[in-house]
Amino acid sequence: MKIEKFEDIISWKKAKTLTIDIYKTFEDSKDFGYKNQIERASVSIMNNIAEGFERRSNKEFKQFLFIAKGSCGEVRSMLYLGKDLNKISEEKFHKLYNLSIEISKLLSGLIKTL
Repeated sequence: MKIEKFEDIISWKKAKTLTIDIYKTFEDSKDFGYKNQIERASVSIMNNIAEGFERRSNKEFKQFLFIAKGSCGEVRSMLYLGKDLNKISEEKFHKLYNLSIEISKLLSGLIKTL
């Protein structure tokens, strides 16, 4: 399948799902610093995939994918903090954590193909 627009990229679709889930999970959180940081990190994943793709250069796309991958790590780090501070349940942690790992692996595969 040829990717014609960033919306066709599986890792972008999954990053969007992750972002929406994070926003919904923390929408009632009173810890605005934590909430803002994890939301921004998740948005960064999907936006860097989109921005890199729109640059129309494999070299630049790859660079943005590495940034997206870094943001994926940041989300996982924040999820550990959220779990340890009882901001999210063990079950929710695993759901979001596993999705972020899946996105990270997809990004690695995409980087290798470029």
